[in-house]
Amino acid sequence: MEAIRLRKAGIQDVTAIHGLLMANSQKGLLLPRSYNDLYNHLRDFFVLENAGENRIIGCCALGITWKNLAEIRSLVVGESVRRQGWGRRLVEASLSEALTLGIYRVFTLTYQVPFFAGNGFQEVDKEHLPQKVWAECLHCPKYPDCCDEVAMLHEL
Repeated sequence: MEAIRLRKAGIQDVTAIHGLLMANSQKGLLLPRSYNDLYNHLRDFFVLENAGENRIIGCCALGITWKNLAEIRSLVVGESVRRQGWGRRLVEASLSEALTLGIYRVFTLTYQVPFFAGNGFQEVDKEHLPQKVWAECLHCPKYPDCCDEVAMLHEL
């Protein structure tokens, strides 16, 4: 079995992160992210690296939304390592970083409700996340009438 390492993303990872996100967005599992967005938010990302192949096989970002609120987004785990706890580890790393930053409310907008519920998140109405809605959702092509993601919140 190849060694898998969880680490903060570096500039060399952007192309691989983009590829993972685009492949999964085409399957309807998450929303796509542009290269511009990835470069602007690179410091938000953790990656899973298959060290034996020097290949990125997963990622997750923690974006700060407001002084007391952060978002977990762009969570992807490659099919070859799914159901092995790597998604949970990526979420735990993001939650740990939120605590380090003094942020105690972390949300996600997701299609993967059972996964996040199993990680301590609870469904909330999107009205509980006004900073997110006004800051970013306004730019989404699915806003406001076609948004089908579920808002979930974790109070740390």
